[in-house]
Amino acid sequence: MGHRNLQNCVDDLRRHGQLAEINAEIDPQLEMAEIQRRAYAAKAPALLFNRVRGCAFPMLANLYGTLERTRFLFRDTLDIVERMVRLKIDPAEALRKPWKHLGLLPAALHTLPKFRRSGPVMSHRTTLRELPQLKCWPDDGGAFVTLPLVYTEDPRRPGWRKSNLGMYRVQLSGNEYAPDAECGLHYQIHRGIGVHHAAAIERGERLPVNVIVGGPPALTLSAVMPLPEGLPELIFAGALGGRRVAMIRGDRTTNGLPIPAEADFCISGWINPHETKPEGPFGDHLGYYSLTHQFPLMRVDAVHHRPDAIWPFTVVGRPPQEDTSFGELIHQLTGDAIPAVLPGVKAVHAVDAAGVHPLLLAIGSERYAPYEQRTRPRELLTQANAILGQGQLSLAKYLLIVARQDNPDLNIHHIDEFLRHLLERIDWTTDLHFQTQTTIDTLDYSAGMGLNAGSKVVWAAVGPKRRELGHSLPSEINLADGFTDPKVVLPGIVAIQGPPNRQVRNSGEYPDDLRRLTDSIERQSTLWNGFPLITVVDDSAFAARTLNNWLWMTFTRSDPASDIVGAFPQMFRKHWGCRGPLVIDARLKPHHAPPLIEDPAVSRRVDELASRGGPLHGLI
Repeated sequence: MGHRNLQNCVDDLRRHGQLAEINAEIDPQLEMAEIQRRAYAAKAPALLFNRVRGCAFPMLANLYGTLERTRFLFRDTLDIVERMVRLKIDPAEALRKPWKHLGLLPAALHTLPKFRRSGPVMSHRTTLRELPQLKCWPDDGGAFVTLPLVYTEDPRRPGWRKSNLGMYRVQLSGNEYAPDAECGLHYQIHRGIGVHHAAAIERGERLPVNVIVGGPPALTLSAVMPLPEGLPELIFAGALGGRRVAMIRGDRTTNGLPIPAEADFCISGWINPHETKPEGPFGDHLGYYSLTHQFPLMRVDAVHHRPDAIWPFTVVGRPPQEDTSFGELIHQLTGDAIPAVLPGVKAVHAVDAAGVHPLLLAIGSERYAPYEQRTRPRELLTQANAILGQGQLSLAKYLLIVARQDNPDLNIHHIDEFLRHLLERIDWTTDLHFQTQTTIDTLDYSAGMGLNAGSKVVWAAVGPKRRELGHSLPSEINLADGFTDPKVVLPGIVAIQGPPNRQVRNSGEYPDDLRRLTDSIERQSTLWNGFPLITVVDDSAFAARTLNNWLWMTFTRSDPASDIVGAFPQMFRKHWGCRGPLVIDARLKPHHAPPLIEDPAVSRRVDELASRGGPLHGLI
């Protein structure tokens, strides 16, 4: 049976040797976050901080720090949930026709929430200032809730059946927020809460909101699951948790929304139509700060907590981080459902090392005109459009898609093999397909066009090999002035160190130095035959050191329409391509958000805590 609450979960981990308790006083301002980052990297156990500086509540880190531990938390229910997802079982259908789904009936029975009048979470009240004030990165705008479960309902059809439970960033302090009275609520585009907020604005009503912290781990994982719009996360949480989610009915003493009875904390309040305040900056999952922008303001009525409340938290930053475990488990649960949702698509992989949304890999099918030799993508482009119209997949900037028929054994998670397969086949004159002036991830500033704005590109490769990829560069290659230290990252891929980028924001023009580089490539075109892809970076040695480094720099620091150029470019019927190598400018630009850098003084303090005799020795 799944965990009833977080306390039950902590006890379970303690019994199985998967929890370490830290009794030294730890500062939630930067120090605790750096410990968490190191704990994740070291595959350490979950960490329970019993003495938090300036706060009476213990804090829990690294709960989902490994895929193995995340699966362990749900070990009693994962198999049956995987079957439900794979078969696309509607729990209501299983209850209506139990004879068709006998093996799944117990899980279906757990999907309906169980309502009651009271619960532990309502036992005590506190204030925002008394909550843990976690600050993760030096330039964060204040304290943030990093594992918030934000609950809303559709104002047009109130009730849990049209509810949304999502993980949206909550700022507790800083900026212009009135202490103990206001929170910042940051949600990205294409999120379920946006539908509810839009409906409330249309009706001229304020939107009630509950921010849940803690509770059964099944609630947390459910909040990040990419469920179909209209399917409540509470249903999934019941199946995953192995028990019906206990909910306290809302009444006049609250904002009217139900509250998970076994939650650790609940911040209750409202969002008024069109009311915003500056939120951020905040170190985010692309590895940079998301900057200060106007986001909805939540006016807080009450903060409740259970008597033995624990504050769980995570840290986001350049991947991989703890949320990588969520992504891996979500893929294991949902990966087999992709072909049913997207006909012809065999697999999709959001590349964590590239910041998740910037880069998608896909394996599709090329079945149009099977009597003809496959030399140009056809059905792949139909499938690419379907992928980019699907939920959060629509936020991708780069979609690289190949045909299964060309290599049935290709593994989409072996990124180096996938890139080799694609680069052996792609024709840059025909196989690039851009979408410009469109929406991208809210956290991605690569285009310099403001929030949610940028471009996309599809690379679609099909057919037999058209080139052999190079493994080493000819010694006689000469680069344009200012470009140095070329490094082979993978067969066919070169990283070149370029001068600092001085690109004028929104100029629509490529920097002169890129033109000089492509001119030099054209003059020595035969020397580049085995290298169809070149990336210009600020540090080529760093980019080539690991594949993850190259993925992160290339796809988080470039916007397709702004930063893709090529040797021997051509335009045919408004279709851009190039006959020589494709060049991506992956340097930092003046309009980019700054990358995340740790505070050296805090790093030294954590070094001391981890030294021999220190409370963290052997853990990080």
